[in-house]
Amino acid sequence: MSDKPDLKPPFTRGAVDIISRKTVYDGFFKMHKLRLRHRLYRGGWGGEMERELFVRGNAVGVLLYDPQHQLVALIEQFRIGALEREAGPWCLEVVAGMVEEGESIEDVARRELQEEAGLEVQGLHFIRSYLPSPGGACERMYLFCACADLRGIEGYFGLAHEHEDIRLRVFPLQVVLDAVNSGDAAIDNAASIISLQWLQLNRDRLGG
Repeated sequence: MSDKPDLKPPFTRGAVDIISRKTVYDGFFKMHKLRLRHRLYRGGWGGEMERELFVRGNAVGVLLYDPQHQLVALIEQFRIGALEREAGPWCLEVVAGMVEEGESIEDVARRELQEEAGLEVQGLHFIRSYLPSPGGACERMYLFCACADLRGIEGYFGLAHEHEDIRLRVFPLQVVLDAVNSGDAAIDNAASIISLQWLQLNRDRLGG
C-alpha cells in the first residue's frame, strides 16, 4: 500500500450546479455573471452565490533559448494591467498569444514566434500548462521552450492593426536567471518566471 497522498480533490465539475449565467460585458474581453451552488466538504450543498467570471480564451507562451551561446530572448511591450506597476507598464515577457478557433497550441506558438520575433522554429519543448488566476478567470496558459540561434535578432515586431509595439531583446542566460532568483521586478509575470525556472532545471538536456 502506497503512503503517497492523493492530490486530487474529492469533487469534479458535476459537483457544481450552474443556476444561471449571463454576459454582463462583451468587449475586448468578456465578463459573465453566474449564479451557482456547489457541494460542501462536510456534506450537502452550499447556498446559492453570485460570481463574476472573466472569460478569456486559452493562451500560449514561448521562451526563446540559445543553448550554444547561452542566450535568452524576451519581448518588451506595454501592458494595461501593469499601469500602476512601480517599474512602469512596459514588461519583459516570453513571446505569447491567444489561441484562435481551429488552432492547435503548437500552431499558436509558431505563429507568435513569427509575429513577435521574426523566427520560424519547428522544435518545441512543452513545459506545462496552468491556470493563471482561477479565482476569477477561466484562461489556461500553455508554455513551451524553443531553441534557436539568437545572435543579432533584436528588433521591433508586432501587428500594427492589433496595436502591438513589441521590442525583442536578447540577454545572457545567467543575467536573466539571476534576476528571477533575486526577485528583481524587471521580470515579474508568472509565465516568464515559470518558464525560466523550468529552463534552470532542464537546460542540460537542451544542450549547450
